[in-house]
Amino acid sequence: MHLATAPNRRQFLALLGISAAAVSCGRAEAGGSGGKGSQTRTLRYQGAAGAVTLPELAEDLGYLGDVKLEWVGNTISGPQDIQSAATGQTDFGGAFNGAVVKLAAQGAPVKAVISYYGSDQYAYSGFYVREDSPIRTPRDLIGKKVGMNTLGAHSEAMLEIYLERNGLSRAEIDKVEALVVPPVNTEQSLRQRQIQVGVLGGILRDKALATGGIRPLFTDFQLLGAFSAGTYVMTDRFLKANPDTARTFVTGVAKAIEWSRTTPRDQVVARMTEIVRKRGRNEDPAALKFWRSYGVAETGGRIDDKAFQLWIDWLGKRGDVPQGKFTARDLYTNDYNAYGKAG
Repeated sequence: MHLATAPNRRQFLALLGISAAAVSCGRAEAGGSGGKGSQTRTLRYQGAAGAVTLPELAEDLGYLGDVKLEWVGNTISGPQDIQSAATGQTDFGGAFNGAVVKLAAQGAPVKAVISYYGSDQYAYSGFYVREDSPIRTPRDLIGKKVGMNTLGAHSEAMLEIYLERNGLSRAEIDKVEALVVPPVNTEQSLRQRQIQVGVLGGILRDKALATGGIRPLFTDFQLLGAFSAGTYVMTDRFLKANPDTARTFVTGVAKAIEWSRTTPRDQVVARMTEIVRKRGRNEDPAALKFWRSYGVAETGGRIDDKAFQLWIDWLGKRGDVPQGKFTARDLYTNDYNAYGKAG
Protein backbone atom coordinates (compact mmCIF):
# COMPACT_ATOMS: atom_id res chain seq x y z
CA MET A 1 0.00 0.00 0.00
CA HIS A 2 1.24 3.43 -0.90
CA LEU A 3 2.07 5.70 2.02
CA ALA A 4 1.17 9.36 1.64
CA THR A 5 4.15 11.62 1.16
CA ALA A 6 4.55 13.69 4.30
CA PRO A 7 4.64 17.47 3.84
CA ASN A 8 7.51 19.26 5.46
CA ARG A 9 6.92 21.72 8.27
CA ARG A 10 6.98 24.77 6.01
CA GLN A 11 4.38 23.23 3.70
CA PHE A 12 2.19 22.28 6.63
CA LEU A 13 2.23 25.80 8.00
CA ALA A 14 1.51 27.18 4.56
CA LEU A 15 -1.56 24.96 4.37
CA LEU A 16 -2.69 26.16 7.78
CA GLY A 17 -1.74 29.81 7.52
CA ILE A 18 -4.17 32.46 6.45
CA SER A 19 -3.73 36.15 5.90
CA ALA A 20 -5.62 38.99 7.47
CA ALA A 21 -7.12 39.64 4.04
CA ALA A 22 -8.50 36.11 3.92
CA VAL A 23 -10.12 36.59 7.30
CA SER A 24 -11.85 39.75 6.16
CA CYS A 25 -13.21 38.31 2.92
CA GLY A 26 -15.66 35.90 4.55
CA ARG A 27 -19.36 36.55 4.90
CA ALA A 28 -20.03 39.47 7.21
CA GLU A 29 -21.45 37.95 10.36
CA ALA A 30 -24.99 38.90 11.15
CA GLY A 31 -25.78 40.81 14.26
CA GLY A 32 -24.78 43.96 16.00
CA SER A 33 -25.06 45.81 19.25
CA GLY A 34 -28.81 46.22 19.04
CA GLY A 35 -29.64 43.38 21.38
CA LYS A 36 -30.49 39.72 21.09
CA GLY A 37 -33.10 40.26 18.38
CA SER A 38 -30.53 41.58 15.92
CA GLN A 39 -28.12 38.68 16.43
CA THR A 40 -27.93 35.64 14.18
CA ARG A 41 -29.52 32.56 15.71
CA THR A 42 -28.23 30.15 13.05
CA LEU A 43 -24.69 28.78 13.25
CA ARG A 44 -23.05 27.24 10.19
CA TYR A 45 -20.68 24.39 10.91
CA GLN A 46 -18.93 21.30 9.57
CA GLY A 47 -19.63 17.85 10.93
CA ALA A 48 -18.02 14.41 10.77
CA ALA A 49 -19.41 11.38 8.97
CA GLY A 50 -20.85 8.73 11.25
CA ALA A 51 -20.13 10.78 14.37
CA VAL A 52 -22.08 13.14 16.59
CA THR A 53 -20.33 16.34 17.60
CA LEU A 54 -21.04 17.99 20.92
CA PRO A 55 -22.95 20.89 19.29
CA GLU A 56 -25.13 18.36 17.45
CA LEU A 57 -25.77 16.53 20.71
CA ALA A 58 -26.52 19.82 22.48
CA GLU A 59 -29.06 20.81 19.83
CA ASP A 60 -30.80 17.44 19.99
CA LEU A 61 -31.01 17.66 23.78
CA GLY A 62 -32.62 21.10 23.52
CA TYR A 63 -29.70 22.89 25.12
CA LEU A 64 -29.30 25.43 22.30
CA GLY A 65 -32.76 26.91 22.72
CA ASP A 66 -33.70 28.90 19.63
CA VAL A 67 -30.16 28.73 18.21
CA LYS A 68 -30.11 26.39 15.23
CA LEU A 69 -27.21 24.59 13.57
CA GLU A 70 -26.79 24.66 9.79
CA TRP A 71 -24.63 21.80 8.51
CA VAL A 72 -22.58 22.85 5.46
CA GLY A 73 -20.60 19.63 4.99
CA ASN A 74 -18.01 17.50 6.75
CA THR A 75 -14.56 18.70 7.72
CA ILE A 76 -11.42 16.98 6.45
CA SER A 77 -9.27 18.00 9.43
CA GLY A 78 -9.12 20.22 12.50
CA PRO A 79 -6.85 22.84 10.84
CA GLN A 80 -9.26 23.03 7.89
CA ASP A 81 -12.22 23.38 10.25
CA ILE A 82 -10.83 26.31 12.21
CA GLN A 83 -9.58 27.98 9.04
CA SER A 84 -13.13 27.83 7.71
CA ALA A 85 -14.32 29.56 10.87
CA ALA A 86 -11.56 32.17 10.69
CA THR A 87 -12.43 33.06 7.09
CA GLY A 88 -16.16 33.33 7.78
CA GLN A 89 -17.20 30.23 5.82
CA THR A 90 -18.55 28.77 9.06
CA ASP A 91 -19.39 30.31 12.42
CA PHE A 92 -17.35 27.96 14.59
CA GLY A 93 -14.75 25.26 14.10
CA GLY A 94 -12.74 22.91 16.25
CA ALA A 95 -9.17 21.64 16.26
CA PHE A 96 -6.23 20.44 18.32
CA ASN A 97 -5.05 23.32 20.50
CA GLY A 98 -1.65 23.40 18.80
CA ALA A 99 -3.42 24.15 15.51
CA VAL A 100 -5.29 26.99 17.26
CA VAL A 101 -1.93 28.38 18.42
CA LYS A 102 -0.61 28.24 14.85
CA LEU A 103 -3.70 29.97 13.50
CA ALA A 104 -3.36 32.77 16.05
CA ALA A 105 0.33 33.11 15.18
CA GLN A 106 -0.70 33.72 11.56
CA GLY A 107 -2.73 36.71 12.72
CA ALA A 108 -6.22 35.22 12.63
CA PRO A 109 -8.48 37.09 15.10
CA VAL A 110 -10.06 34.06 16.76
CA LYS A 111 -10.75 33.00 20.32
CA ALA A 112 -11.15 29.52 21.72
CA VAL A 113 -14.45 29.38 23.60
CA ILE A 114 -14.82 25.80 24.93
CA SER A 115 -12.95 22.49 24.99
CA TYR A 116 -14.62 19.69 23.06
CA TYR A 117 -12.30 16.67 23.13
CA GLY A 118 -9.38 15.30 25.06
CA SER A 119 -7.72 12.23 26.49
CA ASP A 120 -8.80 10.18 29.47
CA GLN A 121 -8.88 6.51 30.41
CA TYR A 122 -11.55 5.91 27.75
CA ALA A 123 -10.70 8.37 24.99
CA TYR A 124 -7.01 8.32 24.09
CA SER A 125 -4.53 7.75 21.29
CA GLY A 126 -1.85 5.10 21.58
CA PHE A 127 1.44 4.44 19.83
CA TYR A 128 1.34 0.78 18.89
CA VAL A 129 3.94 -1.71 17.67
CA ARG A 130 3.64 -5.30 16.53
CA GLU A 131 3.69 -7.90 19.29
CA ASP A 132 6.98 -9.28 17.96
CA SER A 133 8.58 -5.86 17.52
CA PRO A 134 12.01 -5.32 19.12
CA ILE A 135 10.90 -1.77 20.06
CA ARG A 136 10.61 -1.61 23.84
CA THR A 137 12.11 1.71 24.88
CA PRO A 138 12.07 5.30 23.57
CA ARG A 139 15.63 4.95 22.30
CA ASP A 140 14.55 2.00 20.16
CA LEU A 141 12.57 4.46 18.03
CA ILE A 142 15.70 6.05 16.54
CA GLY A 143 15.67 5.36 12.81
CA LYS A 144 12.12 3.98 12.89
CA LYS A 145 8.99 5.11 11.03
CA VAL A 146 5.97 6.29 13.00
CA GLY A 147 2.67 6.58 11.11
CA MET A 148 0.17 9.28 12.17
CA ASN A 149 -2.76 11.16 10.64
CA THR A 150 -1.01 14.50 10.17
CA LEU A 151 2.25 16.25 11.01
CA GLY A 152 2.74 19.22 13.28
CA ALA A 153 -0.28 18.31 15.37
CA HIS A 154 -1.33 16.22 18.37
CA SER A 155 0.38 12.92 17.55
CA GLU A 156 3.73 14.43 16.58
CA ALA A 157 3.64 16.55 19.72
CA MET A 158 3.01 13.46 21.88
CA LEU A 159 5.88 11.62 20.18
CA GLU A 160 8.38 14.43 20.71
CA ILE A 161 7.33 15.02 24.32
CA TYR A 162 7.69 11.28 25.00
CA LEU A 163 11.17 11.22 23.50
CA GLU A 164 12.28 14.43 25.24
CA ARG A 165 11.08 13.26 28.63
CA ASN A 166 13.04 10.06 28.19
CA GLY A 167 16.33 11.84 27.56
CA LEU A 168 16.73 11.82 23.78
CA SER A 169 18.63 14.75 22.29
CA ARG A 170 17.24 16.95 19.54
CA ALA A 171 19.52 15.26 17.04
CA GLU A 172 18.29 11.82 18.13
CA ILE A 173 14.65 12.90 17.99
CA ASP A 174 15.16 14.13 14.45
CA LYS A 175 16.14 10.58 13.46
CA VAL A 176 12.68 9.29 14.38
CA GLU A 177 10.70 9.55 11.14
CA ALA A 178 7.09 10.72 11.45
CA LEU A 179 5.02 9.85 8.37
CA VAL A 180 1.49 10.75 7.32
CA VAL A 181 -0.64 7.60 7.08
CA PRO A 182 -4.45 7.83 6.81
CA PRO A 183 -5.95 6.49 10.06
CA VAL A 184 -7.95 3.81 8.22
CA ASN A 185 -4.70 2.46 6.77
CA THR A 186 -2.52 2.66 9.88
CA GLU A 187 -3.24 -0.81 11.24
CA GLN A 188 -2.57 -2.46 7.88
CA SER A 189 0.64 -0.49 7.38
CA LEU A 190 1.83 -1.58 10.82
CA ARG A 191 1.00 -5.23 10.29
CA GLN A 192 2.64 -5.22 6.83
CA ARG A 193 5.81 -3.69 8.36
CA GLN A 194 5.68 -0.55 6.22
CA ILE A 195 5.90 1.39 9.47
CA GLN A 196 7.27 0.28 12.82
CA VAL A 197 4.86 2.29 14.99
CA GLY A 198 1.27 3.35 14.30
CA VAL A 199 -0.90 5.86 16.14
CA LEU A 200 -4.38 4.46 16.75
CA GLY A 201 -7.39 5.87 18.57
CA GLY A 202 -11.11 5.29 18.98
CA ILE A 203 -12.79 2.54 16.99
CA LEU A 204 -9.65 1.90 14.91
CA ARG A 205 -7.66 1.26 18.08
CA ASP A 206 -10.32 -0.98 19.60
CA LYS A 207 -10.72 -3.06 16.45
CA ALA A 208 -6.95 -3.48 16.06
CA LEU A 209 -6.57 -4.57 19.68
CA ALA A 210 -9.45 -7.02 19.30
CA THR A 211 -7.67 -8.59 16.32
CA GLY A 212 -4.54 -8.98 18.44
CA GLY A 213 -0.87 -9.07 17.53
CA ILE A 214 -0.09 -5.49 18.57
CA ARG A 215 0.84 -3.86 21.86
CA PRO A 216 1.08 -0.26 23.10
CA LEU A 217 4.41 1.47 23.49
CA PHE A 218 2.71 4.40 25.25
CA THR A 219 -0.50 6.44 25.15
CA ASP A 220 -1.11 10.16 25.41
CA PHE A 221 -3.14 9.54 28.58
CA GLN A 222 -0.19 7.70 30.15
CA LEU A 223 2.10 10.55 29.08
CA LEU A 224 0.10 13.57 30.27
CA GLY A 225 -2.81 12.23 32.29
CA ALA A 226 -6.33 13.46 31.59
CA PHE A 227 -6.27 16.65 29.52
CA SER A 228 -8.44 18.59 27.10
CA ALA A 229 -6.75 18.64 23.70
CA GLY A 230 -8.98 20.63 21.36
CA THR A 231 -11.25 23.68 21.43
CA TYR A 232 -13.96 25.29 19.37
CA VAL A 233 -13.07 28.75 18.11
CA MET A 234 -15.09 31.74 16.94
CA THR A 235 -13.83 34.99 15.43
CA ASP A 236 -13.56 38.11 17.56
CA ARG A 237 -15.89 39.78 15.09
CA PHE A 238 -18.57 37.13 15.49
CA LEU A 239 -18.34 37.23 19.29
CA LYS A 240 -18.67 41.00 19.35
CA ALA A 241 -21.66 40.98 17.00
CA ASN A 242 -23.44 37.98 18.54
CA PRO A 243 -22.58 37.72 22.24
CA ASP A 244 -25.91 36.21 23.32
CA THR A 245 -25.85 33.62 20.54
CA ALA A 246 -22.28 32.71 21.46
CA ARG A 247 -23.27 32.39 25.12
CA THR A 248 -26.21 30.13 24.27
CA PHE A 249 -24.01 27.97 22.05
CA VAL A 250 -21.07 27.61 24.43
CA THR A 251 -23.23 27.01 27.49
CA GLY A 252 -25.32 24.47 25.57
CA VAL A 253 -22.20 22.57 24.53
CA ALA A 254 -21.02 22.66 28.16
CA LYS A 255 -24.33 21.11 29.25
CA ALA A 256 -23.96 18.42 26.59
CA ILE A 257 -20.48 17.57 27.88
CA GLU A 258 -21.84 17.03 31.37
CA TRP A 259 -24.89 15.12 30.09
CA SER A 260 -22.57 12.70 28.28
CA ARG A 261 -20.57 12.21 31.50
CA THR A 262 -23.51 11.58 33.81
CA THR A 263 -25.81 9.59 31.53
CA PRO A 264 -25.35 5.81 31.25
CA ARG A 265 -23.19 5.00 28.26
CA ASP A 266 -25.78 2.86 26.51
CA GLN A 267 -28.25 5.75 26.61
CA VAL A 268 -25.66 8.17 25.18
CA VAL A 269 -24.87 5.75 22.34
CA ALA A 270 -28.58 5.22 21.65
CA ARG A 271 -29.18 8.96 21.50
CA MET A 272 -26.25 9.50 19.15
CA THR A 273 -27.35 6.64 16.92
CA GLU A 274 -30.81 8.15 16.62
CA ILE A 275 -29.30 11.57 15.77
CA VAL A 276 -27.29 10.05 12.93
CA ARG A 277 -30.26 8.10 11.59
CA LYS A 278 -32.73 10.96 11.57
CA ARG A 279 -30.44 13.58 10.01
CA GLY A 280 -30.42 11.64 6.75
CA ARG A 281 -26.82 12.00 5.56
CA ASN A 282 -26.49 8.39 4.34
CA GLU A 283 -24.05 7.46 7.13
CA ASP A 284 -23.22 4.23 8.90
CA PRO A 285 -23.76 4.65 12.66
CA ALA A 286 -22.01 1.34 13.50
CA ALA A 287 -18.90 3.03 14.91
CA LEU A 288 -20.94 4.80 17.58
CA LYS A 289 -21.22 1.58 19.59
CA PHE A 290 -17.52 1.98 20.43
CA TRP A 291 -18.01 5.49 21.87
CA ARG A 292 -16.97 5.80 25.51
CA SER A 293 -16.12 9.44 26.22
CA TYR A 294 -15.45 12.82 24.62
CA GLY A 295 -12.41 13.06 26.91
CA VAL A 296 -12.94 16.67 28.01
CA ALA A 297 -11.06 17.07 31.28
CA GLU A 298 -12.60 20.18 32.84
CA THR A 299 -16.15 20.64 34.08
CA GLY A 300 -18.29 22.16 31.35
CA GLY A 301 -15.36 22.35 28.98
CA ARG A 302 -13.96 25.47 30.64
CA ILE A 303 -10.50 26.34 29.31
CA ASP A 304 -7.41 27.04 31.40
CA ASP A 305 -3.88 28.20 30.60
CA LYS A 306 -2.38 24.71 30.54
CA ALA A 307 -4.62 23.78 27.61
CA PHE A 308 -2.50 26.08 25.44
CA GLN A 309 0.80 26.66 27.23
CA LEU A 310 2.15 23.18 26.48
CA TRP A 311 1.65 23.76 22.76
CA ILE A 312 2.95 27.34 22.80
CA ASP A 313 6.16 26.04 24.36
CA TRP A 314 6.43 23.00 22.05
CA LEU A 315 5.76 24.94 18.85
CA GLY A 316 8.07 27.74 19.97
CA LYS A 317 10.95 25.31 20.51
CA ARG A 318 10.38 23.89 17.03
CA GLY A 319 10.38 27.37 15.51
CA ASP A 320 6.82 26.95 14.24
CA VAL A 321 5.58 30.02 16.12
CA PRO A 322 7.50 33.04 17.43
CA GLN A 323 8.48 32.62 21.06
CA GLY A 324 6.99 35.23 23.36
CA LYS A 325 4.48 36.49 20.78
CA PHE A 326 1.49 35.70 22.99
CA THR A 327 0.49 34.01 26.21
CA ALA A 328 -2.05 31.25 26.70
CA ARG A 329 -4.54 33.74 28.09
CA ASP A 330 -4.51 35.64 24.79
CA LEU A 331 -5.98 32.66 22.99
CA TYR A 332 -9.15 31.80 24.87
CA THR A 333 -12.10 33.15 26.82
CA ASN A 334 -14.56 31.55 29.25
CA ASP A 335 -16.79 34.63 29.20
CA TYR A 336 -19.45 32.87 27.12
CA ASN A 337 -19.60 29.72 29.23
CA ALA A 338 -22.31 30.18 31.83
CA TYR A 339 -22.40 26.52 32.87
CA GLY A 340 -22.51 26.22 36.64
CA LYS A 341 -22.85 29.95 37.22
CA ALA A 342 -25.69 31.28 39.34
CA GLY A 343 -28.44 32.81 37.30
